[in-house]
Amino acid sequence: MKNFDKKTVKSFGDEWTHFDQSGMNNKEAYKIFKSYFSIFPFDKLSKSAEGFDMGCGSGRWAKFVAPKVGLLHCVDPSIAIKVAQKNLKKFKNINYHKKSLDKSGLKEKSQDFGYSLGVLHHVPNTKSAINSCVKLLKPGAPFLLYIYYSFDNRPTWFKFVWMISNLLRLAINRLPKFFNFLICDIIAIFIYYPIARFILLIKKIGIDFKNFPLYSYHSRSFYVMRTDSRDRFGTPLEKRFTKKQILKMMKESGLEKIKFKNSIPFWTAMGLKKK
Repeated sequence: MKNFDKKTVKSFGDEWTHFDQSGMNNKEAYKIFKSYFSIFPFDKLSKSAEGFDMGCGSGRWAKFVAPKVGLLHCVDPSIAIKVAQKNLKKFKNINYHKKSLDKSGLKEKSQDFGYSLGVLHHVPNTKSAINSCVKLLKPGAPFLLYIYYSFDNRPTWFKFVWMISNLLRLAINRLPKFFNFLICDIIAIFIYYPIARFILLIKKIGIDFKNFPLYSYHSRSFYVMRTDSRDRFGTPLEKRFTKKQILKMMKESGLEKIKFKNSIPFWTAMGLKKK
């Protein structure tokens, strides 16, 4: 069986078709890109490096990676691949694959690098998904991974807030498409936006709420909040992992020299395929 959930694939196809990222300015997009890729060794890649974006969605990260490499494979099983093709049409060094991560069509040990951000916690078997990605890499090649964290570095009350939000997700993702998007927008308007702007306000007067929910959105645009609200509450399948669990899965998949970002977004990690 392919390692993907049909409802989740359709959900993300709907999301990236609706939020094609045309509403996010390039400066903000690049800032978010750097928050993930700050630990990625672009300086160690050759100009002719070939790699993959596993679960590329709208192509929002690929547009910053493509200019740095020789060839980039954008892989996504949903109709979002068409959005990526449209957004990335100016790049001539990108190949598109409307396939699942375990049936990407790429050859094992053929890739100089790879990354998968915000994707592998939305598949039935995350460990197998990591393994599928690592198999594509050449020995010594870097792999960047972002997987939802299980709040293992947060206080108990923070986890309780998430439990409540997850109950909402379990209900919202079952709604018809129109109401799914509508309620996610309402959450962005009445929860994301006011909390984020309150955090920004008190930050300006010298009080830092780094451990408060939605802190990372204090300087984000409303468009990003809408996108991420849909991403968070409209998704049928979501799993979360501790730092130890992610480390274990990465090691067992054949990665070494693994390092984690110790800042938002948690958990972002990078490892090299064993030689």
